[in-house]
Amino acid sequence: MLELRLREVWMYRELLYFFIWRDLKVRYKQTVIGVAWVVLQPLMSMGVFTLFFGRLAKLPSDGLPYPVFYFAALAPWTYFSTALTAATNVVVANQRVITKVYFPRLILPLSSVTSGLVDFGIAFAVLLALVLGYGLRPGVHAIWLPFLLLLAMATALGVGLWLSALNALYRDVGYVLPFVVQFWMLASPVAYPSSLVPAKWQWLYGLNPMAGVIEGFRWALTGHGQPPNELMLASAIAVAVILVSGLMFFQRMEGTVADLV
Repeated sequence: MLELRLREVWMYRELLYFFIWRDLKVRYKQTVIGVAWVVLQPLMSMGVFTLFFGRLAKLPSDGLPYPVFYFAALAPWTYFSTALTAATNVVVANQRVITKVYFPRLILPLSSVTSGLVDFGIAFAVLLALVLGYGLRPGVHAIWLPFLLLLAMATALGVGLWLSALNALYRDVGYVLPFVVQFWMLASPVAYPSSLVPAKWQWLYGLNPMAGVIEGFRWALTGHGQPPNELMLASAIAVAVILVSGLMFFQRMEGTVADLV
């Protein structure tokens, strides 16, 4: 049975703030260019994608300029992949704290997913400047952006709950994760548009939650093309299943994890 125990999480909210602040400090401690890494990573990926997938392979961009097309996908994808990796490793990384004091373990993956919002905010500001620089103007569709960001957060949290518990039981998960993230990116419309997927398979493709998030971001931010309603609906359903099942599994394994880490 699923017990969210949100009141307990709220009681420990100061601890949640501490974990978020600690994650931010550790991430940029002793870095030469600091927060600029947040922008450089998607910008360099955008440059590579634009050159090889855009100019050379000439993959379609649904009428959008290649830099906007790729950066609009890389901003939410980079947030998701970073948050998922952090959430997967957070239980093992905090094993000493877990074995010494009680607190709602849900705070750990929740802090990993939330701390990444700072990085996303910086990358999104650059993305917005890029969109405006190409003469595109976000319209009323932009009201969908918070929902799409919430969808990406829920996906990272849901999958992170599964993987963080499994990683505490089987450390192989940490080694497999980079390959999972890489494959997931190839299965998502980051380097190509979802329009390449046949219409009859769009709903199945949308069961990849990040497909709806990425295509939704492109549409909501630029107002270009038709809204990916089918993709976003399928993705929202998939996220709900992943999140609820992840919470159930994490809570079930919570006591066992504390004994094994």
